[in-house]
Amino acid sequence: MRILLVGAGGVGTAFARIAARRGFADLVVADYDLARARYAAAAKDSYRAVRLDARDELATAALLTEHSCDVLMNATDPRFVMPLFRAALAAGTHYLDMAMSLSHPHPDEPYAKTGVKLGDEQFAMAREWERSGRLALVGIGVEPGLSDVFARHAADTLFREIGEIGVRDGADLAVTGYDFAPTFSIWTTIEECLNPPVIWEDGRGWYTTPPFSEPETFTFPAGIGPVECVNVEHEEVLLIPRWVRTKRVTFKYGLGAEFIGVLHTLHKLGLDRTEPVSAGGVSVSPRDVVAACLPDPATLGDKMTGLTCAGTWVTGTGTDGAPRGVYLHHVVDNAWSMAEYGSQAVVWQTAVNPVVALELIDSGAWSGAGVLGPEALPPGPFLDLLTDYGSPWACEERAPTGQH
Repeated sequence: MRILLVGAGGVGTAFARIAARRGFADLVVADYDLARARYAAAAKDSYRAVRLDARDELATAALLTEHSCDVLMNATDPRFVMPLFRAALAAGTHYLDMAMSLSHPHPDEPYAKTGVKLGDEQFAMAREWERSGRLALVGIGVEPGLSDVFARHAADTLFREIGEIGVRDGADLAVTGYDFAPTFSIWTTIEECLNPPVIWEDGRGWYTTPPFSEPETFTFPAGIGPVECVNVEHEEVLLIPRWVRTKRVTFKYGLGAEFIGVLHTLHKLGLDRTEPVSAGGVSVSPRDVVAACLPDPATLGDKMTGLTCAGTWVTGTGTDGAPRGVYLHHVVDNAWSMAEYGSQAVVWQTAVNPVVALELIDSGAWSGAGVLGPEALPPGPFLDLLTDYGSPWACEERAPTGQH
């Protein structure tokens, strides 16, 4: 399978390193910064590096055709989803991403009603993808991605009826030498944390709440322990109800009081804005300035310690008719991912899942046409192959609380 990997940041580089160990993948690595593309492509002698502006649909489609690519793997931030999505459709290739098209809050009631939701622009083109016979597999990172696979696995094998599917993300990672150093793209983090969080309920549909609402303390496994988690806008809430029967879907992130405080300050100062402002005769996006002032998450691995945990907490009625709660989760130790792959834990955990998905598509174990989320496909082959990659998942029984 020949893959055009667009985006050679931390996740893209980790993707290339993971894929280099699997025989099915041949990569063309594209980035606006050719040096970054070359760095990621160094994972394997046969990989090629090219320069590409991800906003240029015609150039992307031409590159897919020129290199006879089977699929476009989008490892850029959400700003570039739609041009890459359309380019893959135009070129007649499959498409995968780890973050979906951007949302736009409701103009009048942003903390009650949804406006344009995450992924709406992509799902609006589902018929075109179906007619093409190609698959657009959206949201196939770790969250969304593996978390959605967990939701489908729980529905298929562990529960008779599900009350709530709650994705919960937490870590005990620390970065030495910095007062503030996010371990993932700050551009994306600002987008998902300061937008109105979305919740889905049976009979009500999708609705929104204020940022950082409904705090709860969730105890994470592997010694991470209790972490306060809050509502955050995330794709799982928009994906899971389309294919999995449940009464409620939420996403909560363990951000910590300091992180939330920084985000509040950025918002108060207008530094979360994406619209350019004029400064000293230069037009620049405030959010891009914030990102430029912070360290590149891809470079933090040797300064990081600890573990990151992604997982899906499911409560309801088990197959035996009794109340049940489980937390299906995946933990990555930064020391392991750095020693094994040279990539820090958060980006590695995100990157491994699309490699697994592409190997399943290559083998025929996963197939389809149209715009599909991970929960639309059988979870068993994915979870088995993830374990084969040397990164097992686990299922932990929890008290059957939190049912609605």
